[in-house]
Amino acid sequence: MTIPTPATVGELRAASHVQKTLRVEIRDNLLAALREGRDPWPGLHGLEFTVIPQLERALIAGHDIVLLGERGQGKTRLLRTMVGLLDEWSPVIAGSELGEHPFDPITVTSRRRAAELGDDLPVAWRSRDERYSEKLATPDTSVADLIGDVDPMKVAEGRSLGDPETIHFGLIPRSHRGIVAINELPDLAERIQVAMLNVMEERDIQIRGYVLRLPLDVLVLATANPEDYTNRGRIITPLKDRFGAEIRTHYPTELADEIAIIRQESDLVADVPDYLVEILARFTRALRGSSAVDQRSGVSARFAIAGAETIAAAAILRATRQNEPDAVARPVDLETAVDVLGGKIEFESFEEGREDEILDHLLRTATAETVRAHFRGLDFSLLVEAIEAGALVTTGEQVTARAFLSGLPVLGESELYDEICDRVGAMSDGQRAGAIELALEGLYLQRRISKESGGGETIYG
Repeated sequence: MTIPTPATVGELRAASHVQKTLRVEIRDNLLAALREGRDPWPGLHGLEFTVIPQLERALIAGHDIVLLGERGQGKTRLLRTMVGLLDEWSPVIAGSELGEHPFDPITVTSRRRAAELGDDLPVAWRSRDERYSEKLATPDTSVADLIGDVDPMKVAEGRSLGDPETIHFGLIPRSHRGIVAINELPDLAERIQVAMLNVMEERDIQIRGYVLRLPLDVLVLATANPEDYTNRGRIITPLKDRFGAEIRTHYPTELADEIAIIRQESDLVADVPDYLVEILARFTRALRGSSAVDQRSGVSARFAIAGAETIAAAAILRATRQNEPDAVARPVDLETAVDVLGGKIEFESFEEGREDEILDHLLRTATAETVRAHFRGLDFSLLVEAIEAGALVTTGEQVTARAFLSGLPVLGESELYDEICDRVGAMSDGQRAGAIELALEGLYLQRRISKESGGGETIYG
């Protein structure tokens, strides 16, 4: 969409521009998207019937919103998606500090310019992305950062301290006619939270002992961890009361949504087959249900995302070292992910010393569930008999896909290997090696064959 052409207030009026408040603008755009069948929340999975309806009701009601949930539940992504509910382009007074609407100047400077220039007041156009501001709350955040402070340079120029033009506005006033999102709100010191009270309710600004009555039009969004988890602070009761809606987020309840999030968010440098992503998703969900893990801190979706990226890196490393034409992740690469991801999990204190054992057990469980889901009904008896007769199958970080495939026992005219690959859509050598390796791991977990690992090699026998 091209930038609108009106460049002055007079031209804007001649174009029959209609001024809307921020909340009306968001409400109209949300309802229009729903009427047209467009998804206002692209890229969000597993929240369609729980969080999203609550959020839509809050926005239609015009409420400030706080999202409450554990880490990695998509709170920040949800906030950033709201940018799509703003108009593509919005007119502002050119050069105004707060981005005021040309029909409604609110600062002393803009009102004076509007009175002097009339219909010649210059108009600029601001994109929707410029109307969204985000701040990560930290203990050192000051009132000046969020609300504003007296600008000593303006005082040095000769203005008095009581002059409203001496103020340097903070993030919230500068988000006038836009959205301001504050991540991890409880991390703000309580005195800073107090400074937000008037801004959110009375829409005025108190700085250094004097009050500016500014009819700010801003939507305040915030995120927080549950109060029973974070010990860094809390949302003070009066500020919590200012938010019209408190919405509790959650991790995906369906496996398919978990897999979709991993695929969407991970940056993979190699081919990672769907069954490996499924194992990581099941592994993550098992950790969330484990009594050995501190569930108050949660198990972030970033855990599985980092896992997928790690096994992709292991695959490309193997392909580079062994001069393989294609880099394809295999089940053997899952061990590398566990080695580096353990530190992302908070275990219960009584499980100290058993962390690796717990991770290994839950990964085996996730692998077994995936094997059952994909290979149910296949008859592996010929492969098991060949291994019981003395055949050995070697895999590992240093074993190429072609070497792995050439070392498989011959099963006569059986099409078992092809059936295994068809079940997971494996085509290339790397994909076929991974699929058959998954089947072997499933047989080991069913205790139908044995496995020995060491020195970078894994031998099924």
